[in-house]
Amino acid sequence: MPTLRWIRILLAVVIAGLVISGVTAFPLEWEVGVVSSFLHSSPAVDLLPALVEWIDRVHVALQATGEQYPFLAYGTDWLAFAHLAIAVAFIGPLRDPVRNVWVIRWGMIMCAGIVPLALIAGTIRGIPWGWMLIDISFGVVAIVPLLIAERLTRRLAATTEKPRGDSG
Repeated sequence: MPTLRWIRILLAVVIAGLVISGVTAFPLEWEVGVVSSFLHSSPAVDLLPALVEWIDRVHVALQATGEQYPFLAYGTDWLAFAHLAIAVAFIGPLRDPVRNVWVIRWGMIMCAGIVPLALIAGTIRGIPWGWMLIDISFGVVAIVPLLIAERLTRRLAATTEKPRGDSG
């Protein structure tokens, strides 16, 4: 398969992940309620009680916040929008990766930045370690296709550079 096609597939995976993450940030209370109901009707209650307890705690907090302070959900609306906006940024490299390789590199830096953010903010906010590891995994997973796309883009750039003529 040609290099450009591989780059586009890898970037499409990143874009899809960002879009899914963005869209699913809108209906959080409903989604967490569905997950809670599912966990309570599964063996997770006995096998992973701490997970079930955490999901239930998050669901109760989202419900209470939604009832008493619905405007706070506006923050997750902006989080969702940010994911969608970042996905749009990758359209440039999708179309012309060599010219827009900086976006791929920027995405890799953002993936690396997830680790300290999750560890620092998660600790301050009292997020369980397991949940912080899940958050960190998004950056670890997303950086893989970006690393490969960046390497392939460098290879593509090297093969498509035109030799500079002498201007004698």
